[in-house]
Amino acid sequence: MSPIMATRYSPTIRRRRLSAELRRIRLKVRKTSEEVAVAAGMSRSTYSNIESGVKKRPRVTEVKAILDACEVPPGREYDEILDLCRQSLERGWWTRYRDVLAPRFVGFETEARAITTWQPIMIPGLLQVPEYMRANALACLAGPQEVRRAIDARMTRQRILEDQDPPELWAIFDEGSLLRLKDHPETKRAQVEHLLKMVKRPNITVQMTRADKLNPGSGGSCVLLEFPDTIDPTVVYLETATDGIYLEEPDEVARYQNLLNHLRLVALRPGETEEYLREVHLDP
Repeated sequence: MSPIMATRYSPTIRRRRLSAELRRIRLKVRKTSEEVAVAAGMSRSTYSNIESGVKKRPRVTEVKAILDACEVPPGREYDEILDLCRQSLERGWWTRYRDVLAPRFVGFETEARAITTWQPIMIPGLLQVPEYMRANALACLAGPQEVRRAIDARMTRQRILEDQDPPELWAIFDEGSLLRLKDHPETKRAQVEHLLKMVKRPNITVQMTRADKLNPGSGGSCVLLEFPDTIDPTVVYLETATDGIYLEEPDEVARYQNLLNHLRLVALRPGETEEYLREVHLDP
């Protein structure tokens, strides 16, 4: 099977793969972006936006024109690239929650083989219970409808952990995310009980940093997403007030891999984290 179609991807991953394929075939025929744009009958900016992925929903007719401009003959490769284009036009379930989720991030998360997350302020989203989600949404002055939508979206997002082949999740969070629940004892208990349940799963590892200790993650949260096929580069996601920042350059990814490795070393070991949660936060 061609590597183009070897795996089922979310529209987000399909779109990124399409961009990579278009760039590959252009370089194969040794043409510049301007040359392909002229031959395809489109402006240079339009072509650049399609190849770079800035244009999220390129038309099939546009991709056909690019394939013809790059002299790709009719056949399997031609058809598979067009299929990638058609599939990238689909919409994932998360697009219904654009107001409470970062759609592109969830698209990546859905297809990740391994997810490593560092959260210095909150419990990682994939491990939150509804009570915790509600408390944080209300703290952000969200209205009742927004709170309901946020909980619904995040619970749907967590379904990847229930899949037949779930991703490997390595979650590191700071003790402060639990200490801040001192006025919400029932929420804290529900959250801790859920964490203790999750750490029993073979694909989930949880570590906690102590609130009274300095650590190298004070710069903010980050998520490292690795994918099943090596041709799909690893992505680092940095959350912002909007959709976030996505890093793919090898040196940038390596920097955050080193950060996460350091956090693993300074955090309580997985067994120590489990013991701490059980003894300290489940005490009457």
